[in-house]
Amino acid sequence: MIIAGKKYWKVGELATLTGLTVRTLRYYDQIGLYSPSGYSNSGYRLYNESDLSRLQQILALKELGLSLDEVKSILADHNYSAFEIVSLQIDRLRENIRIQQKLLKELQNVSSLVEMEEPLTVEDFTKLLSLMKKNHENFFTERRSSMVHHFDRLDDFLDKHSNKPN
Repeated sequence: MIIAGKKYWKVGELATLTGLTVRTLRYYDQIGLYSPSGYSNSGYRLYNESDLSRLQQILALKELGLSLDEVKSILADHNYSAFEIVSLQIDRLRENIRIQQKLLKELQNVSSLVEMEEPLTVEDFTKLLSLMKKNHENFFTERRSSMVHHFDRLDDFLDKHSNKPN
């Protein structure tokens, strides 16, 4: 990953750049998952381009549904492959697309039957309900993640505007 013109980013700049929260980045540092390459003379965390690459790998593994402990253990293994991580992400995305396409096809089938006033079979309902359940689970997993992100941002805002030192 090349980001021209910048050699180091402070934690707030990195948060803005990545869409993560300062709180999340500090937590990753605290648990030893993602630490900065260095610190400024003033004590600010400083991240470089290789840190950004590692963060992408962490986020990719999290997106695959791995816990932070699992992510940490994978990245600690020197035999892991960044290519494999990206390939896993691609496979997961393809699977999500396949499920969405299948749901769309079943909904179109049901819509056609309803429009023609044809009776729906138990099999039609079962297929549709099963696909809707998978879609529903994916939606709420992503929604929960989004809500956690928004709460973290709110917490960062409150931290920033309180009188506590960083």
